Amino acid sequence: MSDIEQPRINPQLEPDTATLEDDGCKLMLYNDDVHTFDYVIKALVDICRHTVDQAEQCAILVHCRGKCVVKNGSYDTLLPMHTSLLNKQLTSEIIH
Repeated sequence: MSDIEQPRINPQLEPDTATLEDDGCKLMLYNDDVHTFDYVIKALVDICRHTVDQAEQCAILVHCRGKCVVKNGSYDTLLPMHTSLLNKQLTSEIIH
């Protein structure tokens, strides 16, 4: 066949599979006609630990599409974020 040697994989450089798994749950944020972009962006930064750029992109998607997944993770991780978004009168849902 070919004399080209296959690359060797260094196990120390393999991605940690635990960081790649999302545990199957998504935190969905829904659009409303009440809150401003700035309010939603600040909430996403404060609650979901988004960067300002991430929060702006999510806010635009929520506005244009009516909803956006703002966070992936386990139910236990997403529940406090969901509760905090609800406390700010934002509409969110955890989807399995």
